[in-house]
Amino acid sequence: MTDDYDVHADGPGAPGGREPNGNEPERSDSLRTFGAVAQAFRERAGLTQEQLAPKTGYAVSTIAAIEQGRRFPPRRFIERAEEELDAFNALRKAARYLSRQPGLAAWFRQWAKLEAQAVSLCTYESRLVPGLLQTETYTRTLFENRIPPLSDEEIEAQLTARLERQRLLSERPNTAFSFILEEQLFLRRTGGAEVMRELIDHVLRLATLRNVETQVVPLAREIHAGMDGPMQLLETPENQWFGYCEGQESGQFVSGLKTISVLQMRYAKLRSQALTPEDSAGLLERLRGAL
Repeated sequence: MTDDYDVHADGPGAPGGREPNGNEPERSDSLRTFGAVAQAFRERAGLTQEQLAPKTGYAVSTIAAIEQGRRFPPRRFIERAEEELDAFNALRKAARYLSRQPGLAAWFRQWAKLEAQAVSLCTYESRLVPGLLQTETYTRTLFENRIPPLSDEEIEAQLTARLERQRLLSERPNTAFSFILEEQLFLRRTGGAEVMRELIDHVLRLATLRNVETQVVPLAREIHAGMDGPMQLLETPENQWFGYCEGQESGQFVSGLKTISVLQMRYAKLRSQALTPEDSAGLLERLRGAL
């Protein structure tokens, strides 16, 4: 599903980070193509990289790296370049095809491909709000506090990848998304009170979508079926089920029928132990009011 992606699909090192062996994210034809298109519009406008830099707010070296296909274009660069170069919306459209595959950790790519086609997607998370539900400021907070630290370029690449991945919620209205979240995720106040208020508002807004169901496991629930950790399940158009579980520096793709059955039983039990979607929304609204 998440956030996604380097070390974690949805965690602080998720989308767009390094491969397990420490190599930078792979370059792709889509990055080179976007760079060539951006360069062509810049030259059409009669601007040098030095002249475009102050208009977009990005350094000449950043623009050069984007045009050469060596880095992901930040979303703000895309918007500013689109306006300054009068690019007929071409840059925005080209950017849609950049981040689904580049920037994904090797072990997450198989899951990401299935996720983009799934008819149902179930996520239980106890560490961080899942990537699909994150706001840009919450995500940026996670990336900026990653250990070991990420460069500015890596942060922008990961942020771009995660925001692109979130399009699944709007682009797949016939996919049923279920999220079960621990109350503690919102009590930690990651990024501060303002970031958390924005995040809660965002989660509440997404929960009103017909294809999105969000439930919260309250702290009052002393024990539940998710004690073994986060998990994700998805169903393909062929009605096959797969699972995905993450650790600190690895991800496990699950296809064995026996393990899938266990995860499905646990998720079903969690659904009954969590608050209803309506009561979950009420709890989130109270948490927001207390910030």
